[in-house]
Amino acid sequence: MKNLLKHHVVYKNIALFYLIVSLLTRVILLIHPITQSHFSFVDYLKIFSFGILNDLFVFVLIGFILWLYLIFISDSKFKKPYGYLILGIFVCTLLYIASGKSILSEYGGVLPEIGLAFVGLKTILFALLLFFEKNRKKIRFVLFSFTIFLFVLLIIQNAVSEFFFWNEFGVRYNFIAVDYLVYTNTVIGNIMESYPVVPLFSIIGIVSVLSTYFIIQKSKKYLDEIPNIKAKISIVLGQLALIALALFTIPNLAKKEDSSNVFTNELQSNGLYKFYLAFMNSELDFMKFYDTLPENELANFENTTHIKLNQNTVHIQPTEKEIHKNVVLITIESMSAEFMKHYGNTENITPFLDELADKSLFFTNLYATGNRTVRGLEAVTLCLPPTPGESVVKRKDNKNKFSTGCIFKSKGYQIKYLYGGDAFFDNMQDFYKGNGYDIVDKSSLKPNEISFSNIWGVCDEDMAKKAIKVMNAEYQTGKPFFNHWMTVSNHRPFTYPDGKIDIPANSKSRNGGVKYTDYALKQFFALAEKQPWFKNTVFVIVADHCASSSGKVELPLEKYRIPAMIYAPGFIKSQKCNTLMSQIDLMPTALGLLNFKYRSKFFGENIFNPTYTPRAFIATYQDLGYIKDNYLTIISPVKRVKQFVLKPKSNSNYEIHFDELANTKINKKLEFETIAFYEEAALLLKNHKYQAIHGTK
Repeated sequence: MKNLLKHHVVYKNIALFYLIVSLLTRVILLIHPITQSHFSFVDYLKIFSFGILNDLFVFVLIGFILWLYLIFISDSKFKKPYGYLILGIFVCTLLYIASGKSILSEYGGVLPEIGLAFVGLKTILFALLLFFEKNRKKIRFVLFSFTIFLFVLLIIQNAVSEFFFWNEFGVRYNFIAVDYLVYTNTVIGNIMESYPVVPLFSIIGIVSVLSTYFIIQKSKKYLDEIPNIKAKISIVLGQLALIALALFTIPNLAKKEDSSNVFTNELQSNGLYKFYLAFMNSELDFMKFYDTLPENELANFENTTHIKLNQNTVHIQPTEKEIHKNVVLITIESMSAEFMKHYGNTENITPFLDELADKSLFFTNLYATGNRTVRGLEAVTLCLPPTPGESVVKRKDNKNKFSTGCIFKSKGYQIKYLYGGDAFFDNMQDFYKGNGYDIVDKSSLKPNEISFSNIWGVCDEDMAKKAIKVMNAEYQTGKPFFNHWMTVSNHRPFTYPDGKIDIPANSKSRNGGVKYTDYALKQFFALAEKQPWFKNTVFVIVADHCASSSGKVELPLEKYRIPAMIYAPGFIKSQKCNTLMSQIDLMPTALGLLNFKYRSKFFGENIFNPTYTPRAFIATYQDLGYIKDNYLTIISPVKRVKQFVLKPKSNSNYEIHFDELANTKINKKLEFETIAFYEEAALLLKNHKYQAIHGTK
């Protein structure tokens, strides 16, 4: 029994430390001025009893990482020949990563450097422990102390983070916290400007060091008698049993968050588990975190638009006969407007798109709804404004929605989603299959159809050739087709076949990725023009989002401006359209050009309709923007509203840079419209009223 306790001493001491810190955090949040609520005896009982149980079982899960470290502490692995064999594996792995030909290098970015640093450090430390046997205990103690310090630091840092999150939002972690991980640079900048960072981090550091010292003094006896393999097996089995119990218990404890007092529910929960739920569920409750409108005002708004919460359809009834041409929608990965010569680029990286724009109906003033592929896919497929949290594409409730696909299907079209990578990525397969599309992705290509691929999938040329084969087969059926092709090559690591463009393939540059995608599109259209279905096909080309999203302001307009065009020689006259519009308007406009008659739930509109009012929607996961009348209105948690006057840097129709000047007196009409549009969209999704209409003719 004594040995058993000794084997668990490290785990026990850190678990106790975590529980004490969590309890103190819960008490501080309870007495925080923002917690303006009356608690009954039952509330207090739930907050502390369920709260402590939540903390305990959450630590069981995160504590497994600690056990992984502890069970690998051993002297036997340094004995000959095992020690030299393990070191050899480390060295080979290090050389593999350093060669520049590893899977990490294929992806690019900082991953190779991170991998090299991690494996290099592990190799050096293992070599020190292997060759300096006399100093092994001292080296191991230093590593042990540093590991304990990291755990302690993370526990304290999380507690401090929870306090500041509660201080701002009055809840445990939610999707905003997930959002903060995505926009790390922005968040760090905000923290630097908002809080006394040096004193704060100094205090955190001092408390962490003192706590680590105390825990090490109580735990270092673990190193005096390292458990043997038999003891480690029993420890692992016991830990796995605890993890199974925790996985069962934590969700059931979450069901106990059923009080009418929101603060009671939040305080009895665990912040880390809340973060996990936010990450998995990908939603942010609009009604809880944003300004909302009274029902009568929302009803008045509905009366002035075609959007209806209860009877939310409008009949689109052109007077002309429907034209059932084939439609090919191409969404181009990360194609910012600023890459094109039309918008002032002088590097000639989109020669084909620039040429095609002059032959197309070119929408020069169009904005993406977001800065992720799934946002762009949501915009052109569902044609509704972005809602807080993650895109509908990645949500559980993402099937049988009212979409462009369901309209084409109701007209007898074949509908497909084409993607050069694995459609499982970003939940695309689940979304498109769940909305009636057939999927053609990398797995559909035979080995002889793949000339080049990287971590994201086959190159755009290969997918272009596959798309032609798919469309030829569809043409043979005699039925019109609607195909949506999402490109992949303009994405890190920006690798592509050599010898195709004048930028070397090994440069792994953004410009190379852009120019190769442009080249692949040129090859696609060169092949398409030779097919019998070409003259009866409308091509809709648009970016999914811009190449980057960071800027000096919350929603920098230049990071949302994307090119879009509709190309159908002999059918649609080439012209430049400078009307302000959103990505969600593109497909309703294309349907309008085909004179489609249907019942619509779309927020997007045919911009050539006389009733259309120019506006655009742009957003992050939490900042929701509305552009209209040279104003940008932004609504954010918690119930914040900002407004900016937009001043273009020039008078050009292709100007993408604007000064965003804070508006001291907010335009209430635009504030009302902003809230109304986003609230309507959020409510329709929440109440499952944005579902497909059977029989949309």
